[in-house]
Amino acid sequence: MNDYLIKALAFDGQVRAYAISTTEMVSEAQQRHNTWPTASAALGRAMTASTMMGMMLKGEDNKITVKIEGGGPIGVIIVDSNTKGETRGYVTNPQTHFDLNSKGKLDVARAVGKNGYLSVLKDIGMREKFTGQVPMVSGELGEDFTYYFASSEQVPSAVGVGVLVNPDNSIKAAGGFIIQVMPNASDTIVDLLEERIKVIPPISRLIEKGLAPEEILFELLGEDQVQILEKSPVRFQCTCSHERFGQAIVSLGEQEIKDIIEEDGQAETNCQFCNATYIFSKEELQTLLEQAKS
Repeated sequence: MNDYLIKALAFDGQVRAYAISTTEMVSEAQQRHNTWPTASAALGRAMTASTMMGMMLKGEDNKITVKIEGGGPIGVIIVDSNTKGETRGYVTNPQTHFDLNSKGKLDVARAVGKNGYLSVLKDIGMREKFTGQVPMVSGELGEDFTYYFASSEQVPSAVGVGVLVNPDNSIKAAGGFIIQVMPNASDTIVDLLEERIKVIPPISRLIEKGLAPEEILFELLGEDQVQILEKSPVRFQCTCSHERFGQAIVSLGEQEIKDIIEEDGQAETNCQFCNATYIFSKEELQTLLEQAKS
């Protein structure tokens, strides 16, 4: 089943809700970066939340970049996502793994750490980009994104993200939800949501049961209360290309390109986001050198 996101309203517009399946997206990231289980869970949770956040933006070409620096051994997590549900991401140390934590789950908090910040950069086509930054609160990421919404955007929210990893390191399932209380929500609805979120099984359990995004929202909010607005595909998608890396080489300047030609005879570049490698022959470098001169 292809990954997709559901946008919905609930309780007569008092609640805005998103739910998403990201199994294929996270699987591709795992394969491209050869992440080990704990790193897979951390990167997958970050990509899942970031994809939902990217699709909250309006406009064709708007996008967000999420940066998570918790100070843990996994290093920095970077995720890019846009309004089309196209997401890419990487983690500094993909071969990070620990024994299960006391709850029998992958120890994402230990890998990520909580001595640092979660930052969100929104590019909405204006000269100035919006940047929000909050301190990490747990390293589990769901709680950290929840705190980001409450603190940086002043939107009371509940964020749940989960990734299940098979014994062979492949991804069994991944997905998540974001529930947001609208300004017109009554105290009764707020109290009801708080109670439901307390007793609802962990998102990883819902995913393991095979619940689709719609069914996750039904479980959280009640099927009779959910009004589905939109269903949109999401996927891993990188924006790198041979041409883009070529232009990056041009930007190095004449002397740098000459040195590469003389010393190496070719250039090899690697995209951090998707791990693709691009090789430029001596002839291609000569062409790029001419561009740098003009």
